[in-house]
Amino acid sequence: MPGAAPLPRMVAAQARMETRLLLRNGEQVLLAVVIPLIVLVGGIEAARHFDLTERPAVDVLTPGVLALAVMSTSFTSLAIATGFERRYGVLKRLGSSPLPRAGLLAGKVGSLLVVEALQVLVIGTVAAFLGWQPKPSGVVGAVLCVLLGTGAFASLGLFLAGALRAEATLAVANLVYLLLLAAGAVVLPAEAYGGAADVVSLLPSGALGAGMRDALLDGGLPVVPLLVLAAWTAVGTALTARTFTWE
Repeated sequence: MPGAAPLPRMVAAQARMETRLLLRNGEQVLLAVVIPLIVLVGGIEAARHFDLTERPAVDVLTPGVLALAVMSTSFTSLAIATGFERRYGVLKRLGSSPLPRAGLLAGKVGSLLVVEALQVLVIGTVAAFLGWQPKPSGVVGAVLCVLLGTGAFASLGLFLAGALRAEATLAVANLVYLLLLAAGAVVLPAEAYGGAADVVSLLPSGALGAGMRDALLDGGLPVVPLLVLAAWTAVGTALTARTFTWE
């Protein structure tokens, strides 16, 4: 019988395609896995040589590296891929299919969650071999941080991809990624930034990093970081809904 498939089936098919495209792209794999692992191993070695942390370095750094992995996939990779999809007319062609805009966005977010699960598995396995011992009581808080962090960064990434040309999206997404990596309190706690601690803790990167550390390092439920991430998710979703176009 002719007609469109049910929306859940369309979203699942879109998510599978988006996941395959992400995993086939070497640049995306570099952002998703290789760079976070380099940050983790390099940070642990630096902490050993310079005595930078009172607690085991792997326990302090791994939550932030997991937050960095979420940021790299849900913001940088998504923004760049979507920007070039708009440029080459991929989204325009999808717009002529029965897949609605909400289904497209849901499929993209679904693929992000699949890739992030693989990132957590790889990074968590490497960290465990290095001696990482997360608090089991913080798993729920960490999962909530990942979900809200994905929503916040994905909505902001889609807003960026819909507001700029593909080349500009590539440049700005990478620049923002580097700035947040260096000064966004994602890997290191906000206290490491001195007088700017209150400001960086309100950034989505700072909230995600703080939430992951509170959950996996201390075993608590990071209420304030979750509220900050929820606020960024609402702002990013509103901006994307008003501005995102198929071409």
